[in-house]
Formats: sequence, structure tokens, C-alpha cells
Amino acid sequence: MLNPQPSVGDWYRFKDGEKFEVVAIDHDDGTIDLQYYDGTIEELDMEDWVAEASAGRVESIEPPEDWSGSVDVDPDDDEPVSAESYYVDDEKRQYASRLDDLDLFE
Repeated sequence: MLNPQPSVGDWYRFKDGEKFEVVAIDHDDGTIDLQYYDGTIEELDMEDWVAEASAGRVESIEPPEDWSGSVDVDPDDDEPVSAESYYVDDEKRQYASRLDDLDLFE
């Protein structure tokens, strides 16, 4: 795509091969926050974005298949938690609450 407009949540690649996601756009300050695939965050002036895009050095890309690289998520973190993992007593089928270990009187 020629002269891609930055959009939060979209992925791009500089011509040097670095992949990044636009994570924030601050129109008041005139900045764009980029998060590279390795997790590094960079703030770029909108004028610099326009210059890079006009020179054809920024291209819009599909998100990487392994999107977790930039957000430091373990593969197990996106698995749903079943109700069975909260049982205290299987015979009585009593549910444990996430607040059971919280001592409100400390």
C-alpha cells in the first residue's frame, strides 16, 4: 500500500524488515507510538511517519501469525479457565472463589 495512514492496532513494516504495530496516536502532540515485534516501544513524530511513508519505506502488513511476540504472553495465558479448576471439594461440588484467600481483616 502506498502512503499507508497509521491506524491503532494495524501492523506495518519498514523497508529494512522491522515489523511493528501502531499502539497509540496522539494528535495533540503529533506523535505515533510504535511497538516492534520484540516488544520495544518507540515514539515517532507524525511528520517523520509522513516522510517515511511518502518515500515508500513503510508498508502495511498482515499481523504476524505469532502475535504474542510483542506483548510477552505465554502460550498458556490465552486458554480459558474452566469452572472445575475452582472446585475446593469435588464431593460436595463447592466452588472456590478467587477471593477465598483474601483476608479482609488484616
